[in-house]
Amino acid sequence: MADFKAILAKAAQAVDTEMDRLLPHGPELEHRLFDAMRYTVLGGGKRLRPFLVIASGEIFDLELAECLRVAAAVEFVHAYSLVHDDLPCMDDDDLRRGQPTVHVKFDEATAVLTGDALLTLAFEILANRLTSPDPEVRMNLVAGLARAAGGHGMVGGQMLDLWAETNPLDEAGTARMQRLKTGEMIAFAGEAGGILARARPQQRQTLRMFAHDLGLAFQITDDLLDVEGSAEQVGKATGKDAAAGKATVVAMLGVEGARNRASLLSRQAAAHLDHFGKKANTLRDLCEFVINRTN
Repeated sequence: MADFKAILAKAAQAVDTEMDRLLPHGPELEHRLFDAMRYTVLGGGKRLRPFLVIASGEIFDLELAECLRVAAAVEFVHAYSLVHDDLPCMDDDDLRRGQPTVHVKFDEATAVLTGDALLTLAFEILANRLTSPDPEVRMNLVAGLARAAGGHGMVGGQMLDLWAETNPLDEAGTARMQRLKTGEMIAFAGEAGGILARARPQQRQTLRMFAHDLGLAFQITDDLLDVEGSAEQVGKATGKDAAAGKATVVAMLGVEGARNRASLLSRQAAAHLDHFGKKANTLRDLCEFVINRTN
């Protein structure tokens, strides 16, 4: 696992360098927006979604440099979602990754604009020929990210999350909410390497199924950390899900039941990778990392 963490850290460093290059900066009058974008994106994080782009690309022999623009675009969308989720009208969080959230550090209006700018920058990057010389690849990347991030994906899941605060969800409803809010973006990241490599549809679907199960395991582990972790360890306030009455697998199955469910999903995710043989070993290691992480 130490070796895998080193691999994860190396990829994160490469992605951070690419994001630093792609993010706007300068002395223009709108520099406050640029400062907030950079504060949001370059303030740390596991870079799980970019890593999925890179590791899935490796299966098809793509070089790291070929994956970095897509990896950065995916992380920009993820960062936008965190900025908006933290707003007082949503989860009202003051701490993210151990630092003040954007609306606390700057102000609410700047936080909204920061999220807007990061989202649109992601699509600008994917549409650029530098991402891929093949227009069909670029089209598939744009369409895939749009689906994953929109009303039938992450944004729809966030709506369900808010609705569930006053309208209890059953286990199936909770699973659907988490699939939309977290799983669709992770599924796209897992498939993105295959899209870049022009992989066969069956291969891309296998990656989606892998990443889908991995995303659910990731979300359950997040919910467990909210119950068992400390703010210092996790980097954000904990115990808020229960206080808000949010629908989680932990609330329905208990700590041990949720941990068992996460382990099952992790094993299912790894089983999907049998098709790719040893080339998928890095993704198999990721399955184990996701359910054993402490932040």
